[in-house]
Amino acid sequence: MTVSRILAIKGRDVITTQPHRTLAEVAQLLSDKGIGALVVTGAAGEVMGIVSERDVVRAVARQGAVALEDAVSRHMTARVVTAQETATINGLMQQMTAGRFRHVPVVEDGRLVGLISIGDVVKHRLEEYEHEQQALKDYIATA
Repeated sequence: MTVSRILAIKGRDVITTQPHRTLAEVAQLLSDKGIGALVVTGAAGEVMGIVSERDVVRAVARQGAVALEDAVSRHMTARVVTAQETATINGLMQQMTAGRFRHVPVVEDGRLVGLISIGDVVKHRLEEYEHEQQALKDYIATA
């Protein structure tokens, strides 16, 4: 199963922000949308970074409330691990676990086409297990 399957189910809309926005604006947007991360994009829509709840908390812990006035670019993760739609779910899950990150932008031909969270991956895996379990039950019932 590939990343494209998850995107087909959950949709391809991604909430983004720009590098000059403040951490306060990001925190408000994360709260308003009930999400854990925003992809930071440039003028042409290219992925420049990602900023998560963790990044906001770390900045405030280090600098206090004054950090909320900083530009996102000062606290975002600039070396973003991305995936393509053809990536396997298992491979992506292993990558997210090993890297200890919860969000992966999906990029095709340099353009942002989606965002996968660890919650999306777990939900997909649980659905797979439920289908397998039901198939086994059906097989046993007809044997």
